[in-house]
Amino acid sequence: MNDLFGSNLRYDLKSSMVVFFVALPLCLGIAIASGAPPMSGLIAGIVGGIIVGSFSGSHVSVSGPAAGLTVIVLDSISTLGTFPLFLSALVVAGLIQLAMGFLKAGIIGYYFPHSVIKGMLSAIGLILILKQIPHALGYDKDLMGDLAFQQIDNQNTFSEIWRAIQYFSPGALPIVITAMVILIGFDHPRIKKNKMLSAVPPAFWAVVAGILINQLYVSFKPSWVLDDEHLVTIPILGGINELGNLFTLPDFGLFSTSSFWIVAATIAIIGSIESLLSLEAGDKMDPQKRISPASRELVAQGIGNTVSGLIGGLPVTAVIVRTSANVTSGAKTKLSAILHGILLAVLVLAIPRILNMIPLSCLSAVLFMVGFKLAKPSIFVQEWEKGLNQFLPFVVTILAILFTDLLMGIGIGMVVGIFFVIKTNFKQAILVTERKGNYLVKLHKDVSFLNKAPLKKQLAQIPDNSFVIINGYKAKFIDQDIRDVLNDFIASAHEKNITLTIEGFDYNLKENA
Repeated sequence: MNDLFGSNLRYDLKSSMVVFFVALPLCLGIAIASGAPPMSGLIAGIVGGIIVGSFSGSHVSVSGPAAGLTVIVLDSISTLGTFPLFLSALVVAGLIQLAMGFLKAGIIGYYFPHSVIKGMLSAIGLILILKQIPHALGYDKDLMGDLAFQQIDNQNTFSEIWRAIQYFSPGALPIVITAMVILIGFDHPRIKKNKMLSAVPPAFWAVVAGILINQLYVSFKPSWVLDDEHLVTIPILGGINELGNLFTLPDFGLFSTSSFWIVAATIAIIGSIESLLSLEAGDKMDPQKRISPASRELVAQGIGNTVSGLIGGLPVTAVIVRTSANVTSGAKTKLSAILHGILLAVLVLAIPRILNMIPLSCLSAVLFMVGFKLAKPSIFVQEWEKGLNQFLPFVVTILAILFTDLLMGIGIGMVVGIFFVIKTNFKQAILVTERKGNYLVKLHKDVSFLNKAPLKKQLAQIPDNSFVIINGYKAKFIDQDIRDVLNDFIASAHEKNITLTIEGFDYNLKENA
């Protein structure tokens, strides 16, 4: 508890403000892209911050509505017929995640290849940069939460940029340039060391500057004023008596139908995978390299989705964009995630009219900085230096995510990553060396049936009258197919006048020594 409210508080409070500014437009954009009420995205952001943040074991991960689930949510609402019916499926999906967490299913999160996780982070960084270019230019036809290559406005990432260049809003340019200058300037070491200047996050000043510049346009350059299309848009209550209208209750009318359970299972499984990927990525970004309990994360996500479904929110997952913004802003503990949820709840209700004055172009500058830190050129150099076995899955994952969507891209990256893992282990499992007619057949680690063909070929190439040592001391597991190949070689060795020495291997084929 001291870690939460001690010396880390000022860091967590600053980072929570940055995550708030990142989350606000994304929550709204994802909700609209999902075919749900805008408030459902904000509810999911609040639940993800406060509830999931409280139960999660991660120190840096931030949860909220996920762009990767927009198509699934849109299709699910269409399949079930109404948003309340979808909410009931979300409640059950949360309960399924709870069960998965208690059954320790989170362990699968530890098996994602490192190169795929790094590729996913860099791909999201590049997507953030590319997707924010239109918003920076004041072309806001696509929603801010749409991260897929094929957009809901029937454009793709690159055609949208071209249209933005053709139809840009001149008033957006001074705002985004000013915001970038503030963000880059405040990132200078001298300013970061100054307690007074670093007390408030630069994202706050960037937003204030954006609001002031747009207000100045009213007096000095009316044609440059950014209207509602280019600003944050939050629902405004007419009074405290309308607070209940913000919530939507679930309808369990289709509970006994197969379509209901298919939707619930789909959300639970896909949401869990995305959360585990984000959790693993968050641990890799964490400067302190703390390891988060994966199964506990599933429990936290399950609780969050159950609550979100009960009060009218979208599905919640751990989210890379918010997590990376949290880490790069200096968060120390999970209090940052909780505070960002509190800020969403309080400020959306208390000052919606002020928040609705924020230009999307200045928020795009904040996301530019997050994207650059995820996809710095030095990251590509580091992965290249690790060799092709790491670099190729890294690049394939990036390209696949850029030109499809997050889940499809990760799936492609996983296939390539696993291929190289198998290939590497395949090469290292058996080593056959020769020196002056003396052969050493050495078995390493786990020797699977995949090594059968090359082993047979290598043994067949050993000439007559050779001396052969079969060493299995380092083999922890030897597949029965491999045992059979070695047994056949041992049995026929005398026919080629091969002298054998067998070490650490039981050629009676029962067990390895």
